[in-house]
Amino acid sequence: MSTFTESRIRQRAQQKVGSLRTAKVVLKEEVATAKAKSNFDIFLSHSTSDAEIILGVKGVLEDYGKTVYVDWLEDPQLDRANVTAANAELIRMRMRQCKSLVYVHTANSGSSKWMPWELGYFDGFNGAVAILPVTKNHQTSYQGQEYLGIYPYLDEAPAQGGTINEIWINKGSLASRRWTPWVSDPREFRKTS
Repeated sequence: MSTFTESRIRQRAQQKVGSLRTAKVVLKEEVATAKAKSNFDIFLSHSTSDAEIILGVKGVLEDYGKTVYVDWLEDPQLDRANVTAANAELIRMRMRQCKSLVYVHTANSGSSKWMPWELGYFDGFNGAVAILPVTKNHQTSYQGQEYLGIYPYLDEAPAQGGTINEIWINKGSLASRRWTPWVSDPREFRKTS
């Protein structure tokens, strides 16, 4: 197993973008054509500074058949720069419509005002929280910094003896679980050390 690399994620984003458009343009086009959804597999917690990376992560997760909520796609009227009770309530409502929260950890994550709040709320509400580290180089495991280290992380790899990649939820390098059993009982798989 290995982490998602920035180059893999950017390559996936480029499949959607092509050579003449930017990630922000493609994401805006997706907003214009999106159908209103009320339930999602994943609430994608991320920094808005990572438009291309988020486009790639969303594409990779959708390649695995997951529905992904990205706030500025589904709710473009939301002003993330303006922290208000109304904005927070809309985000809470959307989180309650999701089975899990995936926290996309990049170099920009630390500057987000919303990501720690989203993680804490969803952890208390549902517990199905995983970190998706986007790393410069392949890593066989991930050690989250500070409070991110208490959550399992998400990566992709084939099942033992298989050749087709799947999404895996990992507790360090010692234990892994496929997506479906994890999302149905996430608290049982929590890191304890």
